[in-house]
Amino acid sequence: MDDFIQAFEDRLHEIESYLNLLELLEQQVQNGLPRIGEDGPTITVQQQRILYSSVYLQLYNLIESTVTRCLDAVCTSVINNWKPGELSIAMRREWVRYTARTHIELNPEKRLESALELCEHLVQASQVSQLKIEKGGGNWDDRAIKDISDRLGLSLRISPEIYSGVNRPFRDEQGPLAYIKSLRNKLAHGSLSFAECGENITVSELRDLTERTTLYLQEVVNCFKLSIDAHEFLLPERRPEGAQV
Repeated sequence: MDDFIQAFEDRLHEIESYLNLLELLEQQVQNGLPRIGEDGPTITVQQQRILYSSVYLQLYNLIESTVTRCLDAVCTSVINNWKPGELSIAMRREWVRYTARTHIELNPEKRLESALELCEHLVQASQVSQLKIEKGGGNWDDRAIKDISDRLGLSLRISPEIYSGVNRPFRDEQGPLAYIKSLRNKLAHGSLSFAECGENITVSELRDLTERTTLYLQEVVNCFKLSIDAHEFLLPERRPEGAQV
């Protein structure tokens, strides 16, 4: 997962660079509307709010990409390394869900093809050759991350300090990730404009939101790495010697 961790840090650096830009803009506003260049056009309040609202989209992008890469890392650890019978009960359910396509509407012929593919794997006692964890989309927050971790039978042990920070209300009685998810969905569905989204917020508050969110995501990444290293996706008796949970 080293490449994944580097990708996470790169995205975080992008957000921090953007916050630095907003901070400079906010400082200039104290002396009147800022300009683009010495004699260029001014940046209006509406434009400033639109710029602020983009932080929520960047943070949601970071949340979803983190979840996606964590799940992909689990699949990579399973594929071509282990047989279905060696997988934990929870992970075996995911493999059956994916192979038999139980979550997809299929006509009888396609349903039969999926069932035969599953049967062939079991008859041949082949290693898992394909796996993708169905995750849905558009609704990722700390509760959803905990739910999918539990669904996969993987440990998600968040430190008390970080857990407190991610559950402490940021706005509208919502924690950081829930608030980001809410605004992202409102923007995506058109029920909130970008200018409205960026109202009544300061760069300092956006930094607090970013810090609480990223500290939580960093622990999520570490928990998934520990779970993979401990082979929690396997039955306890099939885990390599020395693997610890």
